[in-house]
Amino acid sequence: MKRFAAILLLGILFFNWYGYRLVSDLLQHQADARLEARLDQNDYDDSQLIEMRVTLTLPYQTNWAGFERIDGEIEINGIHYKYVKRKVENGQLVLLCLPDETRMRLQTARDDFFKLVNDLQHPSQNKKSENTHSFSFNISSEYWQQKNEWSLAAITLLHQHFIQRNASVHSTPFHLLPEQPPELNAAA
Repeated sequence: MKRFAAILLLGILFFNWYGYRLVSDLLQHQADARLEARLDQNDYDDSQLIEMRVTLTLPYQTNWAGFERIDGEIEINGIHYKYVKRKVENGQLVLLCLPDETRMRLQTARDDFFKLVNDLQHPSQNKKSENTHSFSFNISSEYWQQKNEWSLAAITLLHQHFIQRNASVHSTPFHLLPEQPPELNAAA
């Protein structure tokens, strides 16, 4: 029974750490696949398409007669767009994009859930400001300052003047010429 409870609690812990992210990624992948299928079947409103133009600096550009289907996405100012069509016209790449509202809703829900689970506050909320202030006040009031007046006798010796005498430098007793090392007796 204890083993089952431990496995169950570990499963809940791992689901809390990774499961919600996996579920949200799975939902995001399914939503992207459904949107791509709708775009491939031209099942969208042309009035919702947004046109973006990017200047191309390629030599020998030719204008395209019509648009071609393209897959891709871009995020601008927090809004996700799916590429629908593209063409080259007068030295510019013309992209027709559709706002991806499903992705924005899923991402907002995932972020809100993450903030809720991890007890994160928005900057406008100040529901715990009193507790934080009193906590920091208690820490600062429990601080005890001790004034130490140390004096070291060694520091006062540094200010004295020393007389330096000339010392003669003796030659080293070592020979700098290479010679054979002494032989050791194994019997000793």
